[in-house]
Amino acid sequence: MPVKHDEAFLERAIAAGAGERPADLVVKNCSLFNVMDGSMVSTDIAVVGDRIVGTYGEYDGEVELDGTGLTAVPGFIDTHLHVESSLVTPFEFDRCVLPCGVTTAICDPHEIANVLGAEGIRYFLDSSLETVMDLKVNLSSCVPATAFETAGACLEIEDLLPFRGHPNVIGLAEFMNFPGVLARDPKVLAKLAAFQDGHIDGHAPLLSGVALNGYLSAAIRTDHEATSAEEALEKLSKGMVILMREGSVSKDLDALAPILTPDVSAFVALCTDDRNPLDIAEEGHLDSMIRRLIAKGRRPLDAYRAASWSAANAFGLKDRGIIAPGRRADIVLLSDFSECRVKDVICGGVLANDEAFARRGAVEPVGLDSVKVGPVTAAKFDIPARNSEADVIGVVPGRIITEHLKRTLPVTGGKTLADLDQDVLKVAVVERHKGTGNIGLGFVNGFGMKKGAIASSVGHDSHNICVVGADEEAMAHAVNRVIEMKGGFAVADADGVKAELALPLAGLMSLESFESVKTSLEKLRAEAKALGCTLAEPFLQVAFLPLPVIPHLKITDFGVFDVNKFELVDQGS
Repeated sequence: MPVKHDEAFLERAIAAGAGERPADLVVKNCSLFNVMDGSMVSTDIAVVGDRIVGTYGEYDGEVELDGTGLTAVPGFIDTHLHVESSLVTPFEFDRCVLPCGVTTAICDPHEIANVLGAEGIRYFLDSSLETVMDLKVNLSSCVPATAFETAGACLEIEDLLPFRGHPNVIGLAEFMNFPGVLARDPKVLAKLAAFQDGHIDGHAPLLSGVALNGYLSAAIRTDHEATSAEEALEKLSKGMVILMREGSVSKDLDALAPILTPDVSAFVALCTDDRNPLDIAEEGHLDSMIRRLIAKGRRPLDAYRAASWSAANAFGLKDRGIIAPGRRADIVLLSDFSECRVKDVICGGVLANDEAFARRGAVEPVGLDSVKVGPVTAAKFDIPARNSEADVIGVVPGRIITEHLKRTLPVTGGKTLADLDQDVLKVAVVERHKGTGNIGLGFVNGFGMKKGAIASSVGHDSHNICVVGADEEAMAHAVNRVIEMKGGFAVADADGVKAELALPLAGLMSLESFESVKTSLEKLRAEAKALGCTLAEPFLQVAFLPLPVIPHLKITDFGVFDVNKFELVDQGS
């Protein structure tokens, strides 16, 4: 629970900071790294409640932690993420990521909001009051993301305003509908107008020139969609803070690392956007990004500053981002500074350990019956023959931007078939929220599969069931198992299901531990590879195929969608 900063607290804090009484907690004899000037000084760090009260001195504490040989850096701030993409509840996300040094996570509950609406946002806000990590929330701005798909909910400004005064709400989340901004759509303008005196997160892939100027004129401040240094530098020059992203699919660190220079590091922060427990276990979280940036020759000062001070300033979190008296006690103790190896984490004055996690209050899961569709047959995935070349979604490994390809595909019995020689598979989106019976059908290149199918109820942003497959029987097996599990992932061949992961909370999150989810993901990845899949992270790649706000070609339950033209592709004969 939050610490009450009343007169009694201030009396204790001031007295302890002045060395007149013991602090609640003291880290003894550590090396303090200052993200203001890059200095490294041996000192004690004193804490009262959730606040740092002493640095650059010697202190006594009711509890003392030996910091000998350790380096203290400010807690890391993930500036944009979707907890749902971790495939676990906010409580398991807390337990999974906080030990990586992430003391503040700024989440957009956009995924659960697209399934459950205000109920999903309320679940996240209730959870944020119980997590050890400081889980901040930006209110989902685009539900549904477009009018060209079926979502489970619709949120207008009237639905968002009741949440605005919540203590963990920062502002308005990523404004993906940049065409709506530029077209001055009245509903878009209503949302933007309501948050002009707060924070508005950006989302503008490849937007540039005067169109970018128009978008920024709505007081949008940040962007996590830059995928090249050139794009990032233009956005920086126009006052945007760049949130350098490295997720499980969108991997932009290599391309953006050169922009992290002494001149601009105060205007660059870090984020993961979408990262699953398997990658967190194998690579880490923001600690991995810091480690890689330093290995690429970036100054440690710039990397650690971007992960803390710059992030805090970008989102108006004035109480954190530096280890100094009067600031929130978010402290990461490193056993190896250049490798960013985390030993201990103090979050809001609390040592992150099993006891701290055990003290959290419970929040009941929601959306356990969100999959409202019956079983499908293989015939539902037949695609009628056409006289023209097929429009094919081209997957680019490590990116959520796709290509718009044209391919001549085989036709038999009046049906267009997948072509494994060209690495062209079928892709379908099965509507699961309202029982419309919609199934969008198309083709995709880049998975490498020679047989079978993989299906997912995680399908950004409306989270219908997306399936990619080499044959229709396998596609039906995979989709039907996802339906039976009330959401999840499935790998199947023509004989049946080979691996699965149930995600019953809104069809997005497991009720199991992150360790259990990691084990299931390992089995799923292995079975997908056995089908011939060449993608390192096939399920999140599937999840982004239905995202109709990221260029260039996508698919929804309405059909194949041209993002550049912002219209459905004519698939007539």
